Order: sequence, then structure tokens, then C-alpha cells
Amino acid sequence: MGARIFIALAVWLLSLTAALAEVKTRDVLAAYIYAPMALGEQDPETGVYDLLNSGGAKAGYVFQTEPLAALPGFSGAPINMLVVLDLEGQFVDVQLLDHNEPIFVSGLGEAPFHAFMEQYRGHSISDTLVVGTPYGDGGAGSGLVYLDGVTKATASVRIAHESILAAALHVAREKLGGIAAGPPAFPDPAVDEDLDWQALVDQGLITRFQVSNAEVQAQFEGTTWEDDDPEALDYPNDAYLDLWVADLGPRSIARAILSEDTLTELDRFVEISGFDEPVLMIETARHGLVSDAFVRNTAPDLVGASQGGFPVALRDADIFVELADDVPDALHDGTALILRTDRRLGFDPASPWEISVKALREHGMFQPEVGAVTLIRELSTPDRFFTRPGQIQRRSPFEEAIQNRKSDLILLAGFLMALLPLLLFGQSHLAGLRAFTPVRLGILAFVLGFVGWWGQGQLSIVTPLAALQAAISGGAFAFLLYDPFSLLVWLAALLGFVLWGRGLFCGWLCPFGALQEFAHHLGRLLRLPRIEPSALWDDRLKSVKYVALAGLVTVTVLKPEHMDKAAEIEPFKTAITTFFLREWYYAAYAALWLVLGLFVFKGFCRYLCPLGALMAIGGALRLRKWIPRRVDCGAPCQLCRVKCNYGAIEKSGAIQYDECFQCLDCVSIHDDADQCVPLVLEARKEKRRPRRTGHPNEVPAE
Repeated sequence: MGARIFIALAVWLLSLTAALAEVKTRDVLAAYIYAPMALGEQDPETGVYDLLNSGGAKAGYVFQTEPLAALPGFSGAPINMLVVLDLEGQFVDVQLLDHNEPIFVSGLGEAPFHAFMEQYRGHSISDTLVVGTPYGDGGAGSGLVYLDGVTKATASVRIAHESILAAALHVAREKLGGIAAGPPAFPDPAVDEDLDWQALVDQGLITRFQVSNAEVQAQFEGTTWEDDDPEALDYPNDAYLDLWVADLGPRSIARAILSEDTLTELDRFVEISGFDEPVLMIETARHGLVSDAFVRNTAPDLVGASQGGFPVALRDADIFVELADDVPDALHDGTALILRTDRRLGFDPASPWEISVKALREHGMFQPEVGAVTLIRELSTPDRFFTRPGQIQRRSPFEEAIQNRKSDLILLAGFLMALLPLLLFGQSHLAGLRAFTPVRLGILAFVLGFVGWWGQGQLSIVTPLAALQAAISGGAFAFLLYDPFSLLVWLAALLGFVLWGRGLFCGWLCPFGALQEFAHHLGRLLRLPRIEPSALWDDRLKSVKYVALAGLVTVTVLKPEHMDKAAEIEPFKTAITTFFLREWYYAAYAALWLVLGLFVFKGFCRYLCPLGALMAIGGALRLRKWIPRRVDCGAPCQLCRVKCNYGAIEKSGAIQYDECFQCLDCVSIHDDADQCVPLVLEARKEKRRPRRTGHPNEVPAE
């Protein structure tokens, strides 16, 4: 009845509101943008701000992650971050704005969280960014870029990472349509065709872009500069531009055009650059391809490119160009450049693109006024020379987390696969061992050391509160998948609800519970007095944990910004997650419960633990009474009730499963002929009965 009332109260409270991170105002965000950059105007539809350079020109975009990708964190509220992208899709900055992640708020501090976000700077949204360390074939050459996570905060970091990527890709689709969001097509090394110059021309593998003087003159007609090119007026039919363009990415094409020495230098360049697509341009007319002010290894000043309506950045590859012997002499005498463009920045060499060439004229003598027209030609290279790999298969966050903790998960799964069948099918044998207590303490030592301190698998009330909040507010449950180690412990605990009630987790899988049990045994070893409340006060104190749970639900819903502090009622973060490396008052609070455990058996677990209260409620799913009983239990025998450290056996002998921690002490007594009172009395009766001797039909003497 009490559990039903509590669930109804929790649902009602959570339905009042949903906790969300606060979206920052423009004035607040402006303080995060450092000179010479400045925050520009906001797009009212997307909420994205322009990033302005010192001259007031657009240099990128500034946005918050919470409005665009509101993934809930462990507190139930999204982690809000500021992301700055430049116009080429590179992360200029990522900064933490707002969060309520308990492990950072009052555990590790925020410095590791800030340090994690600094790793994005300089990376591109085209990069396949993952959190963790290389695994399998995911090391060098895999195309994956690894970001270092934060120990003890794996789940929170992964949630932040997914929020950043989701928001950044959303902005890229809206604002940076020319930025590739995945791996582009690249030359297929398996394609090897025997080509020569004539084959290139016949198959359209090299494009010729011709513009006459008359055509250029027509574009300048009616302008200030229409009479400023006498040669165009005198020789209208002569070529102004005779440009040959070929994509040198496919090696078959490059081999047919270039000399052996230039081909060798190009191969070396491609090997080093990795993502650059080389393009050859040869101009044989009077345009000249570049101006006198052109500097090698920079962007050409008179030539540009675009694809899909977006500019494509071209730069000189600084390669000396010699052509193959069968290339016509006119091209040998022309101006040749090998330009490069980065495929990751949106250039798809297998799709049509446009080359644009500026034609310049000057008007005036001393301070000439420059005029320009643009000559445009579309060109393409057949896609048979390229391969189009699918998107680099970045594992899901859950799969990445599993891979990064593969060894720990295997060991934990093996432990659970051994423990659960043992408790299910062999509990009597286990409880009957003469060395049962050392065996149990050995299991608890493993739980404390490996599951708790090493694996960070201490379950907390924060997780179910966030999950319940997500259910009420219609949010996602993805955050539960970011820590597969703890998730596996949760799954075991949920299975335990059905088979045993709360006992499996509270008695066998809780690291802090194990620590308290060790404190109890240390107290007995030191012969310290044991303090136990009366039966009446024991019952009263057991209800306090439900009050604590209800209070946490209330704070989470009504004052979510204080939830992380309220959750400190659990000493788990201090004793297990941070190993007491925290502020002195947190460490003192956790130590207080352990010192108290020297005298009072597992006081926190029995009386105050809000997670224990939730486990007790979940234990209502139990399908069986797994503790064996006899008709004599409770009337007259009271031994198990007296021996039960948890006070989970009523005078009638009935088991209070919502308070049972599955310690198996009563099972040990029940099956022991030297301890179980009914068995002892039965044995005595057997001894008192006379034994028959002699002939089978002989009646024993009275």
C-alpha cells in the first residue's frame, strides 16, 4: 500500500514540470566570444548567431546545444554548451554553459569537463569524432578521431559529446550546405587504365575552356572598361582564354599527362596530404591564369571553383609541372599550375563542378580603376575513376562505450553469470558451507573493489529519477546507454526484483553496502559494543528512507538546480566514485556512516538509503517466496528472527521481503540440523524412540 502511494506521489510531482537547462541570453553569450571576434545577429528561426571578424564580416556561427539537441543528462536536464563553427565547418571553440551533472557539480569538479571540451578545437564536423581510445582496426588510418574521456564520468561526457555533434550537424545542414558531413568520393586505386593524351581528349577526361576576345569584349560592353583592351578590339577572333583542366586524382589520368618526375612528386604530395584532390590547369592564350601578384602555395587570385552553389577552396600545390612527351607543344609552352582542394570541405570530384576565371581590365593611368568579369565553365570527371565509400561507420554511442569497456564488461558478466545461478539453484549449498562467511566476504570484496572502485558501477538514485522524469516529460532514455557497465548492474538488479526482491542488489551487488558490511565485521573484530534500536524504533526508522526518496523526487521536479546537492544524501559518490577525494564535509559525512557501521549494522542501508527504498518498491515484482519456512517457524521457534541483522522476519516467522537483504543467514540456520530448533527437537525425539531388535514380528518391550 505504501509503495503504491509513493509511486502515485512521484508521478504527480514529476508531471508538474520538466527540468531543462537554461538557454543563455545574447549578452551572456557575447562574453564567451573573444576579440577580435564578436557576436553578430541572431537568426530568429534557428537561434543561431553569426560570428563576426574584426572587420564585421561573417566568419562563422555561434549557437547553444540545448535548443538544438536537448539530450537529457543524468540529472534529467540537458547539458548546455556553446559551440563556435567557422565557415569551413571547423570547431573554433566549445565551452560549457550550464549543466547539473552530479559527478562534476560536487564530485570531480568542472575542470575535467572544461578540459574535455577543449579537444574539439581545430577539428571539423567532417571528422568522425568518437570518445574513447582506439579499438580493433580503429587506430591510425581508420578515419576516426578520438577524444579523451573523463574517468568516472564516462556517461556524462558521452551525453555532452552527442549533444555537440547533433547540434553542430544541425547547424551545418542549415548554414553550411557546402560542408561535407561525411567522407567524400576519392580516387579508386584499383582503377588502372592505359591512357594517352588523345584518349584523354576523346573521352572528355580533360576539359578545354576557350573564350575569344570578342566574347570577353561583349561582357565589358557598356562599362567603363569597354575600350581598355585594344587587343580585344583589334583581334576579336583571337583566343583570350585557352584553358585545359584535368583532375589528377585518378592516377591513370595523371600518368597520361605528366612527366615521370612530376608524377613522382605528385604521388609524394598525395600521400602526404591525404584528402587533397589535385587539379591541373594549363593556359595557353593571353589570360595567363594568374596575375603578377600571385604567390606560390597560396590561393590563385584569378581562378576559383564552386560546386552545388558553394565555393570550393583552391590553393597552389607548389609542384613544378612538366608534361608528358605526347602532350601538344602548345601546352608545354603555356602557364601550368597544379591546384589542390580538400575533399573534406565539400568538394566531390565525382560530381560536376564549375571553374570560374576572372578577366581583368584597368581604366586610368595613375590610379587605375579595375574592372572584372567572370568566365564560367562546368566540368566533370567520370565517376568510374572514383569510389564512394559509405559514411565511416561510427559505432553508436552505446557500441563505442561497450568497446571501450569490453574487458570490464566481460569480467562483470562472468561474475554475474556465476553468482546468479549460484543464488538461484544453489543457495542452500552456499549457505551450508562451513566457510560461508569468508566466501560471502570474498564476493563482497570483489563487488567493492572491481564493481565499485574500479568499474564505477555503484548505482545511484539519480539514474531512476532522471529516467522517470524523461518518461513523464516525453524525453529520451538514451542517456541510460552511455554507461554499459552500470547498465549491466541495473539489469541484474531488475532481474533480481522478479527472483528475490531487493535482496540481490542490496545484499550482493551494492559496493557501499559491502563497505558497510566490512565495517560491521571490523566492529565485531574490535569487540566494539553493538547498538540496535528497539523493534518499535527499528520499524519507524525503516520508513525514513521512503521519506528521503519522496523528498528527492520533489526537489528534482520543483528545484532541479538543487537536485545534485540533495542527492548527496547518498554517500556513494564520495566513498565509491571519488574514493573520498572530495571536500572535507562530504568525506566526513561518508566516513560518519562507516564509523556508525562499527556499532549499528548497516544503518544507512536499512534506514536512510533512497535507492534502497526504490529497490524495496521494485521488489513488489517478486514472483516467489524463495526463503524456505517450516510450520514451526515463529511458533514456537524465533531463532531466525533473533539472528536476522536486518529485522526482516516477523514474530510469526513470515519474511518481510522488502527489508530482506538476502544475506542467507536464515537459510543457513534452516538447513543446519545443529542450529534449526525444529530439526534439533526432531533429532532428540528420534533418539528417545526405542529401537526394534530381534525378530521382525517381535513386539518391543514397554
